[in-house]
Parts: sequence; C-alpha cells; structure tokens
Amino acid sequence: MELRQVKYFMEVARQEHVTEAAFRLHVAQSAVSRQIAKLEDELGVELFLREGRSVRLTHAGRIFYEHAIIAMEAMDKAVQAIDDYLNPEAGKIRLGFPNSLATKTLPRVISAFRTQYSDVGFDFKQGSNRELRDLVGKGEIDLAFVSPVPEPTADISTHVFFSEHMRALIPTHHRLSKQVSINLRDLKDDQFVLFRTGYDMRALVIEACRQVNFEPAVAFESEDIYTIKGLVEAGLGISLLPETLLIDQTPAGTVSIPVSVPRVTRTVGIIMTKSRPLPPSEKLFYEFLIKYYNRLNEFSF
Repeated sequence: MELRQVKYFMEVARQEHVTEAAFRLHVAQSAVSRQIAKLEDELGVELFLREGRSVRLTHAGRIFYEHAIIAMEAMDKAVQAIDDYLNPEAGKIRLGFPNSLATKTLPRVISAFRTQYSDVGFDFKQGSNRELRDLVGKGEIDLAFVSPVPEPTADISTHVFFSEHMRALIPTHHRLSKQVSINLRDLKDDQFVLFRTGYDMRALVIEACRQVNFEPAVAFESEDIYTIKGLVEAGLGISLLPETLLIDQTPAGTVSIPVSVPRVTRTVGIIMTKSRPLPPSEKLFYEFLIKYYNRLNEFSF
C-alpha cells in the first residue's frame, strides 16, 4: 500500500467524484482510478459504489476512511515534527542538568535564549553527572549541563563556561558563624550534609576535606538542594555549596562563609557526544551558550 493511494482515496471520498478529485490533486482522472483500483485489490474489498459520474463510500470504505483520517493526521504531524527538527528556531532541545544548577544557572540562560528564540521548546532530564553522561552517550539527550565538568573522553566532548567558589553553609548558632572565612579543617568535628553518593558535587567536597587531612562525617545526604539547605537550617549539620546557590538564597537561620583553606571551586559547563552531530536546534543553543558565557566572562573582568 502506497501513501499516494491513500491520499487519492481520501480525496475521492471527500469529493464523491473521481474527476473532481483528480482536478484537486492535479493528476489525470485515469491515474486516480488506477490507484483506487489497486488499493481495492490489495484490501480485497470495494471501497466505493459507482453511481453514474458520482461515487460514495461502501460500508468497508467508510471504515477504512475513518482510520485513514487518523493515519494521515499522524503522518502530517510526523512531517511537521521533522520540519521543526530541521528548523533550528522551532525545534525542541533535549537538555540534561544536575540539581545544583536548577535554581539559578539554568533558568537564567534559558530565559536569555528564549528571549531570542521563543518558538524553541525544551525537554529536560535531571540527574547526576554520571547519569547525564550515560544519557548523552545513549542518545537520549544531546546536551547536558554538568558541574564539575569532567575530563573529555573518546566519546564525550566538554566545554567549561565558568568556575565558582564553594562556600560553607552553617547554622547561625554555629561556633564559627561570625568568622570572615573558614579553614575547612575547623569543620572536621561537624556533621556534614552532602549530595548523595554518585554526585560529583559530593566527591568534590570529600576531596577538599582530604586535602586538609580529615574524612567528613556524613550525617545526611540528598539529591535535592532545598533539602540540603533545610537540614542545615534545622541545625542538623553543615555543608559546602557553590556560591551561586547561596548568594541571595541563603536560608534564614544560616550563614554562608567563604572557605579560605583549601580553595575549593567547581567548574560549570556542558557535555555532548562526539559520535553524532548536534541536531539544528541543539547546535543553535550550544552556539548561543558560547556567546552568552563569553560575554559574561568579559563583563566579569
């Protein structure tokens, strides 16, 4: 069965006249009649009753017509989806991100992008760096924000947009809450609230603690930044978090203090696969990100 046959059938059914259908399809009447006959042979039923110059659907023809409408609508949507995919300013971007970028970094850049490209949609996936790398590798997403940015591999390319300092988040009643800066070793006896195992942000904090010769006692772990902040606010522990998550977002009952020893920073950037080219919309977004962060970095200096 050919798509052309179905289109001819539907136009004849609408017009109830082969000649008129052929006129609207811009083909010869004989071509329409021939394709309808082939379709009837393939289905093994008559689709039309011939009444002089007019035709009308048989019962079987009506059944086929009702299903053909659904099928053709689905086909039209499929064609439109491909058109949108090929149009960088009207497609959909499959983008991954970690929880630690969800509250400030991601909304700001998406808002800036949508100001210029309002018709582009987004399909978001959230997870740890490891989970996002797997999604990119499998082709389930094309780009992913990550932090910290891993080293590139044979299959994954990376791009760092910026780096930022980590700050200690502690309750206001903490013994060090009045200090201007903190030596991380002074927190060796405290209970830590960290991202769960598998998150690179957790590994970053643990490595910083090891640099000053102690292993942090992890009392609570979560994958949600608001939960981590809430546990610190409740006085159940302390944490190290990126400054973008604390500036203007420090919970009541807590203070954030720079860590002077060791200097702890995280990188923020994006990963993508090397095994396939970026689709048009993702390519447009990636190029926008490069320009966006280049402007921000120039302004910061």
